[in-house]
Amino acid sequence: MPTESASATAPAAARPPAGDPELPRLSALGWARWAWRILTSMRTALILLFLLAVGAIPGSMLPQRGVSVEQVRNYFLEHPDLAPWLDRFYLFDVYSSPWYAAIYLLLFVSLTGCVLPRAAAHYRAMRARPPKTPRNLARMPYSATFTTAAPPEQVVTAARALLRRHRADTAEEPDGGRALAAETGYLRETGNVLFHLALLALLVALGAGSFLGYRGNMLVVEGDGFANTLTSYDAFFPGTAVDEGDLQPFSFTVEEFQASFIEEGDLSGQAAAFSADLTYRAAPDAPEGRHHLAVNHPLSVDGAQIYLLGHGYAPEFRVTNAEGEVVFDQAVPFIAREETAFTSDGVIKVPDAGEEQLGFTGVFLPSAAEGPDGELVSTFPGTRNPVVTLTGYQGDLGMDDGGSQSVYQLYTDDMRELGESPELSPGDTWELPDGAGEITFTGYRDYISMQVNSNPARVPALVAAATAVAGLLATLFVRPRRAWVRARTREDGRTVVEVAGLSKIENAALTAEFHQFATSLRDRLRETPATDTGTKE
Repeated sequence: MPTESASATAPAAARPPAGDPELPRLSALGWARWAWRILTSMRTALILLFLLAVGAIPGSMLPQRGVSVEQVRNYFLEHPDLAPWLDRFYLFDVYSSPWYAAIYLLLFVSLTGCVLPRAAAHYRAMRARPPKTPRNLARMPYSATFTTAAPPEQVVTAARALLRRHRADTAEEPDGGRALAAETGYLRETGNVLFHLALLALLVALGAGSFLGYRGNMLVVEGDGFANTLTSYDAFFPGTAVDEGDLQPFSFTVEEFQASFIEEGDLSGQAAAFSADLTYRAAPDAPEGRHHLAVNHPLSVDGAQIYLLGHGYAPEFRVTNAEGEVVFDQAVPFIAREETAFTSDGVIKVPDAGEEQLGFTGVFLPSAAEGPDGELVSTFPGTRNPVVTLTGYQGDLGMDDGGSQSVYQLYTDDMRELGESPELSPGDTWELPDGAGEITFTGYRDYISMQVNSNPARVPALVAAATAVAGLLATLFVRPRRAWVRARTREDGRTVVEVAGLSKIENAALTAEFHQFATSLRDRLRETPATDTGTKE
């Protein structure tokens, strides 16, 4: 008796349904190609560009270490709970943060993969022949028909003369007629490609500037000088390829600083103007020059720009020890805790006072007055009534331990408090308790906060930005359009001329331009008035 074969057909339930084939799985190469297409799409580039703009918002709202270390320090003092959390997300160093760099690099890759193929395709399109004349010109947004006694060759020649600024191509029709296809406005797409290429070049220039350039911040007291060495900076941010030997050997001196404030009205206390007069040398053996430094008017020396960022006050103190020796006599920059009245905090360290060192924390009020609660406050940013109050300490400043200390912070763990001073005006002296000496508030000077910025890619970035603007203007104002003319001979010997126009943008002026071309061609060809059956949509 025959037995059933093991290779018998499987039950219908076990077979895949007909018409629903199993799709092949993507290989690793397939997934890579899919990811590349997504990354290099214009939609992804626009999303990344939007994210780059959104990521820059914290950099414009919060103080940045690369611009002003003092403002970041004040933010930490004013918001002690919030500031550490913001710092964990690099919101005080937005433009050098890992997440901002990731967006930047992804945008660069996306634009590269998107723009370069598009530029190549546009180049090929510019070299290609204009599109052939469509079979039914009446379907175009603009079309017109008229008759003339001129032969088809003369019609095409006349049309080509009128479209001399167009890229034109003629062809012979199957019925013996002649056709002309013309196109212009390539600069619109050229501007579009140029804009994106310039944006790509701008990203490269910004990256090169960050790699090859540097910036640094410092405070310079009026009358003091600055030499462009690493140790002269309060904060220094070098590029990856920058070392100390790459710094330009310039120097300058702040000869005089001028600040003015609005005296009356609702805007009283706001800065009206501030500027500084500098003398500088591009190198130690270079001739001396002068420059009036102001906001948005930096000093340019040997490829570096020195910017004026802000200003403050540096009270001057003279400290005498218990033996009557002057052990400290200089100006000390105080950092403004707010810019409405310039109430400022500072620290005075006197390591050479004797067996025990001296230290002071101070508050400088440029226009001191009694507040509503009886406390001493500053009522104006200008120096109408300068007053200093001090708290003295004696002991070990901790400066000999080998570690670095902030000049704006006094470490009092190994010191004892001497008490608080009376209100000191210029010329007043505070006799320290226990015969520790005395300190005199001798006066004050202005200081300015400055930034040195050296960016060798600054000019290429400017050229790229200007090119991007030019490309954008071409995209906005150039009008791409196509025109066609077909001429064929009728049985009665007259020539039927069809004219059509197509614009890639909605513009009423272009419709009028097409009609002007059709009527000009008709008027050039006719010997007598001809019937015009033009239509315009």
